[in-house]
Amino acid sequence: MPLNRNTMKTARLLKPILILPGTVLVFVPAVILVATYSKFTPELIGPDRLLFWPGIIAAGLGITLALWTVSLLTKFGQGTPAPWDPPQKLVVRGPYRFVRNPMITSVLFMLLAETLLLQSWPIFCWMVFFYLANAFYFPLFEEKSLEKRFGKDYLEYKKHVPRWIPRLTPWSPPEN
Repeated sequence: MPLNRNTMKTARLLKPILILPGTVLVFVPAVILVATYSKFTPELIGPDRLLFWPGIIAAGLGITLALWTVSLLTKFGQGTPAPWDPPQKLVVRGPYRFVRNPMITSVLFMLLAETLLLQSWPIFCWMVFFYLANAFYFPLFEEKSLEKRFGKDYLEYKKHVPRWIPRLTPWSPPEN
């Protein structure tokens, strides 16, 4: 039985989703929770606790932003978020018009949700480490790769769209 286009797209995304966010959002936090359990017992809080609702909002924002960015990269970028199958076209749509790294922002929102909902300082420390690692990785490696792949289009984009703090208004690339 031949696979249809949607099945092939899903299969193409399965590996990056399992490896990248699966590691950052599930595997590493699970190891952290197990390793620190005797000192920092996580407590899954309920809706009667004040931090529950910001945690739910952070989770919702993170998941929504992740799904949106993945769909843009696959549909318009003709690739995936994974470095081994990167987008073939520069994507300047949706959240990418406001900030260059909305995918990392989505992961940070989800880690914040885990921190708040589990009341876990160790996961908060992991979130800070994850941000700092990406703050070094992106300018030193990722952006250099994007400059080589997309040339002056990426340099123009980089000049107008900030790396981490979103613009207040969306940027549109100049018409060619």
